[in-house]
Amino acid sequence: NMGSALVKAAAKAVDPACLLISNRTVKKSKALSSEVGAVVSTNKEIAACCDMIFLGVKPQMMKDMLEEIAPVLDNRADDFVLVSMAAGMTIDRIRKMAGGQYPVIRIMPNLPVAVGEGLTLYAISDNVTADALAYFLETLRLAGSFDQLPEGLIDVGCAVSGCVPAFVYIFIEALADGGVRSGLPRDAALRLAAQTVLGSARMVLETGKHPGELKDMVCSPGGTTIEAVKVLEEQGFRAAVINAMQSCMAKSDAMS
Repeated sequence: NMGSALVKAAAKAVDPACLLISNRTVKKSKALSSEVGAVVSTNKEIAACCDMIFLGVKPQMMKDMLEEIAPVLDNRADDFVLVSMAAGMTIDRIRKMAGGQYPVIRIMPNLPVAVGEGLTLYAISDNVTADALAYFLETLRLAGSFDQLPEGLIDVGCAVSGCVPAFVYIFIEALADGGVRSGLPRDAALRLAAQTVLGSARMVLETGKHPGELKDMVCSPGGTTIEAVKVLEEQGFRAAVINAMQSCMAKSDAMS
């Protein structure tokens, strides 16, 4: 899902004919190719000629995939960059499995890149050139925002940016369920819930105000909102979110 989303974003920014894609299931590659115009290829062909090679596989699959292309990479005389989106896989481990001290950009995108509103965290190895980084950012500029972090903070940052969309989707679904319980049609309830979450997030980003201050602006004395906030606090809303993020980071540590 994430690899396809990034391909779609890149295809809007560069000539799709410059994009080579490969998947274990050729049918999936062909389906994506017909949608965006990218060229169906193979792992070895991509490793042999592409300037920027995205490694869009699960962490447990990375070793076998890199072993397949390592001899091809070793034979290259030109410059290239490996871009990994595998959770918990450090730049050093990617290099070791690939068989060389190659330039590596480690990225952690989130699912909203599929609609151009994503956040991609990234860290770079010391030999990624300024030109290569600029090319990377330009190619994926339509995927959303980018934030560079020290590699040691990537997994922590991912707990916020990469996993939280799932929390937000559950929250939106729960808001809609509450609306339906009170008589709203399902489609209206979902639309109102999603738009309200979107608008609330934009206020945090665009006003620069602390979320607590914005919350206070909505909570009138003795009103309905503060009554609802009281229930959320009684039910451990904040603690549940914090604990969920701690579990996410612990899992990431275990994977690495």
